[in-house]
Amino acid sequence: MRYLTTTEVAERYRTAESTVRYWRHIQKGPRGIKVGKRVLYPEAELLRYERTLIDGQEEWGLAS
Repeated sequence: MRYLTTTEVAERYRTAESTVRYWRHIQKGPRGIKVGKRVLYPEAELLRYERTLIDGQEEWGLAS
């Protein structure tokens, strides 16, 4: 399984690292796991999160 850093997740979603951290803080967006002082995101979790957006299960979804 591949794990992405906060920086890599921000690049993937074309947003700032602070936005990814904020999503984690308010429990929106993909779920990360804490490994030591780092937060890592399993790639499978990013795919799961993207599927919820596509399916309309999250309030943040595709732009119209």
